[in-house]
Amino acid sequence: MGESPGSDAGGPVLKIVIGLGNAGRRYRCTRHNAGFMVADALAMEAGEPAWSRACKANICFLEIEGQNVLLAKPLTYVNRSGETAQLLMQEHRLLPRDLLVILDDLSLPLGRMRIREKGSAGGHRGLESICRALGSEEIPRLRLGIGEEHMPEDKAEFVLADFPPDRREALDAMIGKACDAVKMILRDGASRAMAVYNV
Repeated sequence: MGESPGSDAGGPVLKIVIGLGNAGRRYRCTRHNAGFMVADALAMEAGEPAWSRACKANICFLEIEGQNVLLAKPLTYVNRSGETAQLLMQEHRLLPRDLLVILDDLSLPLGRMRIREKGSAGGHRGLESICRALGSEEIPRLRLGIGEEHMPEDKAEFVLADFPPDRREALDAMIGKACDAVKMILRDGASRAMAVYNV
């Protein structure tokens, strides 16, 4: 597909990591923004690189496990994340398998994670938007559990509510584990990472 344009770190972008969430202070600490939280943590670990705006997203360039990685947080709201994914993939001339999507998952309890190399969106509208925009379900994804044993009937209200203070420790632990999982996926591939983190 040709060579990707260079990153700020020099050399072509080899992978794109998109954390899903809703932009704006109102949504910063909500359950639906777990993907944004992992993206922010990855950026902090890399030394707080400069964020800029491109392709309807806040983006930054990192080197993770020796690869030039573009980290993105869409500005389109979760349900239209495909707009950003499509623009970024076209800009950097990459294939769906070169993308990693980090998203929240109501069906998993808080703290659990699931890595998949491909598959359906499983009802997540942000991932569904990306699959539709790219015309493929062969997109690696890291699902972050945000579910609780007792959840209200209105799931939309639940995911748009802030994580309660008494769940912060479990959330922080999951974010740290997710950062490690992202690094392993980039270094060794999703199938190897599945064996370690899908437990």
